[in-house]
Amino acid sequence: MKKAFSKKLLGGVATTLAAIGFLTGSVSAEDLTVYTAVEAEDLKRYAAAFNEVHPDITINWVRDSTGVVTAKLLAEKDNPQADAVWGLAGSSLLLMKKEDMFETYAPAGVEKLDSRFRDNSDNPVWAGMDAWVAAVCVNTYEAEANNLPMPTSWADLTKPEYKGHIAMPNPGSSGTGFLDVASWLQMFGEEDGWAFMDDLHENISHYTHSGSKPCKQAAAGEVPIGISFAFRAAKSKSQGAPLEIVMPSEGVGWEMEAAAIVKGTKKLDAAKKLMDFIVSKPAMEHYNQGYAVVAMPGVSKPIENYPENITDSMIAMDFEWSANNRDAILAEWTNRYDSKSEPKN
Repeated sequence: MKKAFSKKLLGGVATTLAAIGFLTGSVSAEDLTVYTAVEAEDLKRYAAAFNEVHPDITINWVRDSTGVVTAKLLAEKDNPQADAVWGLAGSSLLLMKKEDMFETYAPAGVEKLDSRFRDNSDNPVWAGMDAWVAAVCVNTYEAEANNLPMPTSWADLTKPEYKGHIAMPNPGSSGTGFLDVASWLQMFGEEDGWAFMDDLHENISHYTHSGSKPCKQAAAGEVPIGISFAFRAAKSKSQGAPLEIVMPSEGVGWEMEAAAIVKGTKKLDAAKKLMDFIVSKPAMEHYNQGYAVVAMPGVSKPIENYPENITDSMIAMDFEWSANNRDAILAEWTNRYDSKSEPKN
């Protein structure tokens, strides 16, 4: 199933490889191939910050959505092409940890991270960066035009008046979509979770292959309601979009971005320097420009229009359960709902 899923996702994918080097003087002594699902707009900034500390190491980014990067790494397990992963869902990294795909390394300063954002095993292989939290973006203008009441819960979104008015990310290609599905199965229980998704599917207009896209579409008035993540909603609202950010009363799922060194890299010393930077305070300050919750306590600054007391809405996610059941969850979801997914680019 894993191989079939990997091949399916990789089949039509054109992965963008962008070499971003910010060198100060001489030719780079070393380069690192780094796989990521970080928003493309942030990559240049991350690389520049790293090169302020290590100007002799160039980062060659390979970026795609969470599902595609996860599938690519799994497909390359026996012939790895990446040196490191910087910014991929924690549940994906836990899946790959189970497959023994990462080098053991505890970055310098990792003990300063919140315990939820670090590998606390005797042989740590990953470290967390930040967290993104599910939210519902509602275009108030479009909701009024379509006589849609403001939802307050996940259950509300299954009501008949919302039919055809909701967009959501596909969990196979989007980390946000997967955290939604995993959280519903954990929150409601597996039987009731799938029953909820059956009802929600009746009201879905389409599934996207990007976690931010449903909220961007809601912000643009292309759909009244987008299931997305809170930071994207806050950013769109701050840019003037007529959005209401809803944190459903049952609670919301969340996921962390994390990093690791790929086992077998021939550039282990450089990869360790990268991991040391990834958990540093300067790196956390950069993450805070795109995420309200970062791994190092005391670093986060308030984000305009970000929901207050959002941690009160975050459920206790079991990331190991999500990782261990990922293939089965995606197979079941695809069988039930993939007919409404947008075409892959």
